[in-house]
Amino acid sequence: MRCPTAKGVQLVASAKRVKTSSSFHEVSMETTRLSREGLCPGFSRGRFHKRASDDPSGSVKETIEPQTTTVQKIIEGDVFKYYSDGEWKVSSSGKTVSIINPTTRKTQYKVQACRQEEVNKIVESAKQAQKSWAKTPLWKRAELLHKAAAILKEHKKTIAECLVKEIAKPAKDAVTEVVRSGDLVSYCAEEGVRVLGEGKFLVSDSFPGNERTKYCLTSKIPLGVVLAIPPFNYPVNLAVSKIAPALIAGNSLVLKPPTQGAVAALHMVHCFHLVGFPKGLISCVTGKGSEIGDFLTMHPGVNCISFTGGDTGIAISKKAGMIPLQMELGGKDACIILEDADLDLAASSIVKGGFSYSGQRCTAVKVVLVMESVADAIVKKINALVEKLTVGPPEDDCDITPVVTESSANFIEGLVMDAKLKGAKFCQIYKREGNLIWPLLLDNVRPDMRIAWEEPFGPVLPVIRINSVEEGIYHCNASNFGLQGCIFTKDINKAILISDAMETGTVQINSAPARGPDHFPFQGLKDSGIGSQGITNSINMMTKIKSTVINLPTPSYTMG
Repeated sequence: MRCPTAKGVQLVASAKRVKTSSSFHEVSMETTRLSREGLCPGFSRGRFHKRASDDPSGSVKETIEPQTTTVQKIIEGDVFKYYSDGEWKVSSSGKTVSIINPTTRKTQYKVQACRQEEVNKIVESAKQAQKSWAKTPLWKRAELLHKAAAILKEHKKTIAECLVKEIAKPAKDAVTEVVRSGDLVSYCAEEGVRVLGEGKFLVSDSFPGNERTKYCLTSKIPLGVVLAIPPFNYPVNLAVSKIAPALIAGNSLVLKPPTQGAVAALHMVHCFHLVGFPKGLISCVTGKGSEIGDFLTMHPGVNCISFTGGDTGIAISKKAGMIPLQMELGGKDACIILEDADLDLAASSIVKGGFSYSGQRCTAVKVVLVMESVADAIVKKINALVEKLTVGPPEDDCDITPVVTESSANFIEGLVMDAKLKGAKFCQIYKREGNLIWPLLLDNVRPDMRIAWEEPFGPVLPVIRINSVEEGIYHCNASNFGLQGCIFTKDINKAILISDAMETGTVQINSAPARGPDHFPFQGLKDSGIGSQGITNSINMMTKIKSTVINLPTPSYTMG
């Protein structure tokens, strides 16, 4: 059903923009007025924050400044600046990149199109800043991250508004993403203190043929400069999931946000700026992937790449060289439904897992593999729930909102038309207006249809009827993807056996695929990725082991 027309979401900005002859300026007087009226959290009158500044000794000093004086101008005219060396800058290229609103299909924002020379300066600054940051006490790094988390939550409405306009994320989900991101940063600060605060002590006589003449001390040290590339669908959450582990581990961070979602990411980076991290430690470079993409990922000054996205990651992995890679590259997450499954639970999980955020999630249910004996029943239940989904603009908090770009909508439509040509049963009439595609369930899908294998990243869900569990496992494992999968059954013994047989990074039992909670391991097999995410795994991945061996002149054994 069409989501009813509403006025949209009223978002209170942290400061009112007033256009002058040259640019937009943040007006602190308006901020003060909003603060007195309780409308501008984080900029209250008389409130101060601690700002860290560089110190030659490698430590971080704190100075006290009124927070209203730190409001930075991050936009020049109608173009957002990029962030480098603790400052907001305009690219010398004189070029911009337009961000198209998926709902209106008109230009919503513009960002700088940075040049390769500017990337060079950013990476060099990051290298220098990292050397000092690595000498900053662990507790101090954690303290600054906690402050960033708090400021991020204070600015949730401003950032959420960008998510609504840039990627058509429903308003409530947009706010949730920002709050979740703040929680992730705080958890990472705590976990980092624990994970990095301990090392190992080894003695040589535990290996055959050795006396106790050597003591080995191991610790985790930073990699250097981490390049973070998040995707459009979670440009804030999947940015901080890279930023926070990198910083707590003592690395510097260069962020290349997606075009759709870049302004939300810039506002997020502004929150880190307000904390006062050392200049050059965090940078955010915007621009066209065709001009600076390969230059960034192949840059000799980059020591680690954390990427979330599509098959672009495969190309990056082939070019990046001998540096650690953390990659999540999508999935074709299969849902296997056995005859003894709770069909009501399965249907509600499939609709939520397959259609939330219009199916634009790596962990969305991408194909339903259901035993023939219960196929009619589960299709009927899914259809009933699909009919209740609301369709419309993200400002109205609709379940189904426009997909991110016209090219994405065209790709989805291509999969749908291929299925129609080959005889799939349409449970709903296919309907599209611009980037908005109504939810569609396709029954009787066969393996010769593209939708059976390709990831639509949209509100279209195929159902394949199977005659055995082995058939379902075979289809799951025949995919080049291996991110997640799920099983619905009341028999836990069967569930474990099927889980073990599925070639996926995670298997959910009696629930739809999901990324999170954010401290859970998250990884893919085959073309779905390299390495593992999750807060602890990301911290460990962004460090390396350093050993120091003490050699004794004679064996020494500790006595009681």
